[in-house]
Amino acid sequence: MSIAASEYALRVDDKELIISNPQKPLWPEAGVTKLHYIHYLIEVSAYLLPYMKDRLLTVIRYPHGIHEKHFYQKNLPDYAPGWIATKHWEGTLYPLCNDLPTLIWMANQAALELHVSFHLGHDETPTDLVFDLDPSTPSFEPVREAALHLKEVLDQLQLPAYVKTSGASGLQVYIPIERRYSFAETRQVSQFIATYLVEKYPNLLTIERLVKNRGTKLYIDYLQHWRGKTLAAAYSARARPEATVSTPLKWDEVPHIHPTQFTIHTVPARLCEIGDLFQPLQNPKQQVSLDTILQFLNRK
Repeated sequence: MSIAASEYALRVDDKELIISNPQKPLWPEAGVTKLHYIHYLIEVSAYLLPYMKDRLLTVIRYPHGIHEKHFYQKNLPDYAPGWIATKHWEGTLYPLCNDLPTLIWMANQAALELHVSFHLGHDETPTDLVFDLDPSTPSFEPVREAALHLKEVLDQLQLPAYVKTSGASGLQVYIPIERRYSFAETRQVSQFIATYLVEKYPNLLTIERLVKNRGTKLYIDYLQHWRGKTLAAAYSARARPEATVSTPLKWDEVPHIHPTQFTIHTVPARLCEIGDLFQPLQNPKQQVSLDTILQFLNRK
């Protein structure tokens, strides 16, 4: 990769991109301008891009920074360069963020959050089984507690689990699975696990979809894991004042961390120090079978 910067031009690989308003504050409290954001994405691109490659991309754009109007964008705009990879899926022309020039082009559009599907654009087979732990109160302690309870159950089921911050207020737990199950089958498994946890910890957890009916309980969201739905990619920034980043964790970090520790400012150095903790999700040898659990559930 060769990058040559001028006041308004940035050469990324073999593409020249014109960066508009590079000094525009996007995360004002964190001191992050558009140019800072682009530099962050360049630094982490080798880690971020594998979790976006060939997946349907939905971005959240904040043209004037995180405190101004924003909007979700799935369709690739007509004015986008022709070299961006795309996939028509259910009436929408989705971009596929498969390379660094595409990533930086999205950043120049003030796409501050990068959300990707649970399957590839050309194949609706889920690549992982995922739980999203969504708190109902500002406290992060219930999220830690719920994640550790979930980890205990997954260990008992001999399912490997990898955890990351959402970059917002929760945690997300990924299980790499063999790529031969339908979303209906993964939902059987996730619903079983979530329901078991709610029955075991009824004062802490809920699977109630309506926010108004959850009270202070943490929501175990297993329904988000479905075709066409998305979560923030690992190492995507989030539109929070601290410029937080969705960051993979070690399980022994979970009791001690807070999501606000992991930001555009801190994550590149963390990656240099400990590497990509989600890398096993990219390794076919780490993918596990759900057959035993599904056989048990189908006998019930």
